[in-house]
Amino acid sequence: MRAVRDVRSGGPEVLEAAETAEPQLIPEGVLIAVTAAGLNRADVLQRNGNYPVPPDATDIFGLEVSGTVVELGADVPEAAGLAVGDSVVALVDSGGYAERVVAPWRQVLPLPDGVDPVAAAGLPEVAATVYSNVFMAAAAREGETLLVHGGAGGIGTHAIQVARALGLTVLATVGSDEKMHVVSELGATPINYKDEDFVERVHELTDGHGADVILDVVGAKYLEPNLRAAATNGRIVIIGMQGGVKGELNVGRLLNKRAAVIGTTLRARPADEKARIMAAVGEYVWPLVASGQVRPLVARTFPLDQVREAHEYFDSGSHVGKVLLTV
Repeated sequence: MRAVRDVRSGGPEVLEAAETAEPQLIPEGVLIAVTAAGLNRADVLQRNGNYPVPPDATDIFGLEVSGTVVELGADVPEAAGLAVGDSVVALVDSGGYAERVVAPWRQVLPLPDGVDPVAAAGLPEVAATVYSNVFMAAAAREGETLLVHGGAGGIGTHAIQVARALGLTVLATVGSDEKMHVVSELGATPINYKDEDFVERVHELTDGHGADVILDVVGAKYLEPNLRAAATNGRIVIIGMQGGVKGELNVGRLLNKRAAVIGTTLRARPADEKARIMAAVGEYVWPLVASGQVRPLVARTFPLDQVREAHEYFDSGSHVGKVLLTV
């Protein structure tokens, strides 16, 4: 089969689709013929040599796919509700940039009703990330205010839609007028971090209350500003390090606000944790997708053989929503 392997570290120029061996089906696995695969920030970190592949995982890039079930492992139970020929999406440890991939059955969900099979490839990673962090780790509740950094990206656009559908007020930082329009259309109040202090703006928009939950992809650079923007009993969930890995934190302010700073990753979680997350996504997020309240936003699609161009576009930061590879 054709696939994109992690052969050497560097820029997009190191990526190439080439022939490689097909994956071997495991007893609890589902062999999927890939329709499309999603690009994620983790792929860029891996490409740069900063995100090691988990033990026993393939060196093929890609953490999420849509596709068709080709074969089921011997230990996949009937209760999984999966059959050969089913259209599905899957969260995988790696292996998505390929014509075929094997996913643990508990990380496979049916294609949501009414969703394009290509666009669906952009759902598993963002849905699992957003639901596990905003609603499981930070316990966001109806009526609270969520601040999303990077509101126009894949995670941001999904987080806005899910949070709005579940009764939260959403504020989102972006870096251009075009992206302000996008997040506004999705139901969030945009904050252009290039033109205004997002901390001051958050307090203006919440009458001094602050954000109850903050979903942050920036990391160290925003550690102290996030704490100032947070409400009393606020929860700051850090899921990225685009702004560095080391920062200063005013512990006195943290204590006075009785706030929490939570750091998480998805890829490195044990299989049973991923299974619980995907089960929650299937139960709580999939109905929102099927009803049209949440939809995958696709910026551009590229054929697998244009993986370099896809990463160059992703690295430019100009995309709104997901970037996908079609197989």
